[in-house]
Amino acid sequence: MSALRNVIIVELAEGVAGEYCGKLLADFGADVIKIEKLDGGSPTRRLGPFAPGGEDPERSGLFAYLNTNKSSVALNARCPAGVDILARLLERADAVIDDHAPGWLADVGLDPANFQEKYRRLTLCAITPFGQEAPEDRTYAEDLTVFNASGMAYHSPSGMDDRAPPLKGPGRFLVSYEAGLEAAMCVVACLYGREESGRGRFIDVSKQAVMAARIDYVLGQMVAGEMDANTSRTAFDLGGPAAIFPCRRGFAYIWLSAVSHWEGLRLLLKNPEWMKEFPENWLERAATPERIAVTRRYIGEWLRTQDKNEAAVAAQELGVMLVPVNNAADLPRSPQYAFREFFVEVDHPMLGSALYPTVPYKLSATPARITASAPLLGQHTDAKLATPTGAT
Repeated sequence: MSALRNVIIVELAEGVAGEYCGKLLADFGADVIKIEKLDGGSPTRRLGPFAPGGEDPERSGLFAYLNTNKSSVALNARCPAGVDILARLLERADAVIDDHAPGWLADVGLDPANFQEKYRRLTLCAITPFGQEAPEDRTYAEDLTVFNASGMAYHSPSGMDDRAPPLKGPGRFLVSYEAGLEAAMCVVACLYGREESGRGRFIDVSKQAVMAARIDYVLGQMVAGEMDANTSRTAFDLGGPAAIFPCRRGFAYIWLSAVSHWEGLRLLLKNPEWMKEFPENWLERAATPERIAVTRRYIGEWLRTQDKNEAAVAAQELGVMLVPVNNAADLPRSPQYAFREFFVEVDHPMLGSALYPTVPYKLSATPARITASAPLLGQHTDAKLATPTGAT
């Protein structure tokens, strides 16, 4: 059974954020109809990595990942004939996903201000860098800009060094993936709410607001007035010996911030003499640079002799937050991922068979499933429309 069976989604999105939102809904059983340009399809088809054979729009690994379980309908959504066909699709749709700049939706007959006059039960979700009411100079922005504007750059690799420029965060499309996840949850919430109200809603997702909501409690303390708000990155330095350390092969990351972590570390390292000189609550009350340096030195010496996975298991059993730093080759071999069936084999007509990641949460009765690979451009046009593709 699928969690979102009988739900019809029209996806107008052409970027990672909107397509990831649609993927999540499709993998949980929604019928996601992706509208693509007649000439070339979605721009993500032209983003790599590409399978061997050249930069063909049908060989993009990124598009293949973002569009599992979807249908592809090719049409010009901004010409009169395309707008008419889109309107017919919208009459039976439950929700629409879009990630174009503010104003684009009005051009295709979905003005956020009045779309419910025609589509009373429709939920319309728009994902933009800074929201629908953003000033003109923030209408367009790449993920890197949003990452920095959200405050997330306080946690970039340049860390708390005010002398160094903030660098990009982890991953290639972190901002878009987080915004897509937020949008998917909002769409589902609105669909459930419609069961009581009988009406759809407009959802205005700002990528910048989503990322600001992901920042740790330091920002919350500033907002609440418990800390002085300032622009120095040092304000986000929580102190402590957290760091990435080399192991026998590869690396591991450890985070220590509480008395329970210190006690767990003591057991893990078999109660070494050097730890006896530290006060019990030093991580919370007295994290001096000297103590941090000593702790890192001994943790580093121990981890250099350890297998990263075995060290992580032993540490976590004692309540110590130590995890292996995995590379792409490590992930399919992970016992946890194997147990949760996180990777599944998907066969694509152009890319062949490959392992695809699913979702990091598992519903027992209605799990996410990848039952179909990403569509070829226009593959489902005739099946989803009353008129053939050539008429548009």
